[in-house]
Amino acid sequence: MRVPLSWLREYVDLPATETGRDVQAKLISAGLEVETVEQLGHDLKGPLVVGQVLTIEELEGFKKPIRFCTVDVGRANGSGEPQEIVCGARNFAVGDKVVVVLPGATLPGGFSISARKTYGKTSHGMICSGDELGMGDDGSHGIIVLPPETEVGKDAIELLQLVDEVLDIAVTANRGDCLSIRGVARETAIAYGLPLRDPALLDVPGPNAFGYPVQVSDPAGCDRFTARTVTGLSPEARSPIWLKRRLQKVGMRPISLAVDVTNYVMMELGQPLHAYDRSLVQGTIGVRRAEEGEKIVTLDGVKRTLHAEDLVITDERGPIGLAGVMGGANTEIADHTEAQGTTDVVIEAAHFDEVAIARTARRHKLSSEASRRFERGVDPQAASAAAQRTVDLLVLLAGGTAEAGVTEVVAPSAPHTITCPADHPDKVAGVTYGRETVVRRLQQIGCDVYGQDELLVTVPSWRPDLAEANDLAEEVIRLEGYENLPSTLPKLPSGRGLTHRQRLHRRVGRALAGAGYVEAPTYPFVGEQVFDQLGLAADDPARRVVKLVNPLNDEEPALRTTLLPGLLGALRRNDGRGAHDLALFETGLVFLPREEQRVAGHLPVDRRPTDEELASLDAALPEQPRHVAVVLAGAREQAGWWGKGRPADWADAVEAARAVAREAGAELTVRSGQYGPWHPGRCAELVVVLDGAERVVGHAGELHPRVLKALGLPARTSAMELDLDVLEQVGDGTPQAPGISTFPVATQDVALVVDASVPHAEVESALREGAGELLEAIRLFDVYENAEQLGDGRKSLAYALRFRAADRTLTVDEASAARDAAVALAGERTGAVLRG
Repeated sequence: MRVPLSWLREYVDLPATETGRDVQAKLISAGLEVETVEQLGHDLKGPLVVGQVLTIEELEGFKKPIRFCTVDVGRANGSGEPQEIVCGARNFAVGDKVVVVLPGATLPGGFSISARKTYGKTSHGMICSGDELGMGDDGSHGIIVLPPETEVGKDAIELLQLVDEVLDIAVTANRGDCLSIRGVARETAIAYGLPLRDPALLDVPGPNAFGYPVQVSDPAGCDRFTARTVTGLSPEARSPIWLKRRLQKVGMRPISLAVDVTNYVMMELGQPLHAYDRSLVQGTIGVRRAEEGEKIVTLDGVKRTLHAEDLVITDERGPIGLAGVMGGANTEIADHTEAQGTTDVVIEAAHFDEVAIARTARRHKLSSEASRRFERGVDPQAASAAAQRTVDLLVLLAGGTAEAGVTEVVAPSAPHTITCPADHPDKVAGVTYGRETVVRRLQQIGCDVYGQDELLVTVPSWRPDLAEANDLAEEVIRLEGYENLPSTLPKLPSGRGLTHRQRLHRRVGRALAGAGYVEAPTYPFVGEQVFDQLGLAADDPARRVVKLVNPLNDEEPALRTTLLPGLLGALRRNDGRGAHDLALFETGLVFLPREEQRVAGHLPVDRRPTDEELASLDAALPEQPRHVAVVLAGAREQAGWWGKGRPADWADAVEAARAVAREAGAELTVRSGQYGPWHPGRCAELVVVLDGAERVVGHAGELHPRVLKALGLPARTSAMELDLDVLEQVGDGTPQAPGISTFPVATQDVALVVDASVPHAEVESALREGAGELLEAIRLFDVYENAEQLGDGRKSLAYALRFRAADRTLTVDEASAARDAAVALAGERTGAVLRG
């Protein structure tokens, strides 16, 4: 909300020495967020005067039209002679009154004016447009043409009110009253302890039977509708300079007198209004909900299809306006430039339901000054005063006549009252204000207060945000000054350290970061089309998602069931920006809907919720296990003088899973698998044993080429995802210090020939079990396939076995016996035979 200081002074007698910065400090202290104070005309220096165009000579031979003008500026130039000026604008004629800046002046932006030769003539000054004076566009897109009665030689700086200060206030959603000069003036008066001249205190005639007929079919959507009629408006009447300038200062563009007056009153009183051309309204004006599929062309020229919840203004033809949002083009006010301007208007001042207007504005993506105010709360008692103010201005400025008929349709309602203990603000703030201070502050904002220890407070109509005792306490505290609240640090309870889950989360992050991965947290929102891109089966459980009622992005309305979409999106963005060697990881929650859908209840705020209430709330939430995922692309090891590099591949993804399992103290089995986005021949299934049964906790490997193409990913991208919560359940969280033996290790190598279809994991498992307790470590170091030496469909797996005893040096016979036992069990289970 932009608030000119000059307009604010009309309603509050601020000290003459108070600047915009001073008012800003006061309002910020009172709780309003004044973002900036704009200094209009601070670098403007005259002479800037009113001139009358005497002659215009069209200069020929130039690429664009150029005019050589003589302008009467009175005695402002010191000689009284006509001023010779070269100008390229075309929207003025001989006899027009214009704004002239003379040599020696400075325009906004530090632009100095002097006599200079141009287009073969000497120009002694400049004829000004609104943009050149920092006024903004007035709709003419050219030179400012003043009313004919403007005095020649008059100071244009004062005439156009070019020097002012404008406060730009960020109004919060609950303070709709401050979207008006009236509301800000009330806050300013309270902050300074000065009386307020309320512009809404007008003599308003009561309703009668002669007003324009109105029928409200939806009192819940429209609880107040005031209609007034003004006839005999002059089609040639234009908005005066002061009215245009005030609209420009608050950020609105002047359009025509009738529209400018309604906009002016809206900015002044906070009550949106609409003016209908009476000759275009047919029959009774109505307020109702739209019929599904009805059409309307709004003032912006867009044909809109209406929803059954939209509130509309109608006549006997159908909708003529979206209530509280925008009027219809079929009753638009015609301005004075048209052949037949509007002479009779019907003024609408109504109060609409905030929720209905907000939903309509969002549904049609049509935010307007009116909808901004209605959805934040408008004073319903101001409608009659706003209509009267509009009528008075139209009669004054356009020579119209106010008809005696007054229409008011009002739904019965009682003022809102709140019971509040007198010491409640003291308890909330931790400061003793006392009853007198509480009552005084509440009365300042317009409340009626009765009672002693227990206050009965009647809330003013312009403050619909005051709904309960805590709201009243907030008002007292902010007006007394947040800066006056004492700073008291709470006493911290003794810490109990991190939970086991938190420690595991940190250890996993440190381990992956140490392995060269970069953490890339992503948003937990996905679109369901991503599951098709990942190649998930139609019945895959990951396709069951929790959908948000009000998503941040309509294209991503669901919560993720896997970390891969967000992480792969991060990899794609980085690759597209030139970072091709990537290793990213993320730990985060996924959201799995429960079989039984429950509705969460409201927890109490006056006490700690019971364990049963918290459990009921948790039961209504989706399951939220924590997962860990990595993605890799490009080079895993860079090439250089030290040797060749190595590209990232599926083995790196599998090793990342093993690193996570080691941090969790879990035993992870890696075996060949096949699932969704992974390449069927390069996918590892990650398995743990939970409660005596195997459970798949994730997959790792290279992604399928179809997935890479669908998501726009680099070739040979690899990925891994694990359920970290399950690893925590099966793991041993006890920190394990490395054991250092004083006895030497005995190493035995074996090469086993097996069928090509036998997974390495099965062979390794058999070797490990067969070797017994003496086996310290086992490592696959070679895979060899040669049909001539091994036979068709056969492969050789070479393992390094490390044996060590904790209490002695092993003999060759002991190590060999353990090796032979391992080979024997591998042969029994997998058909492996020693090579050679």
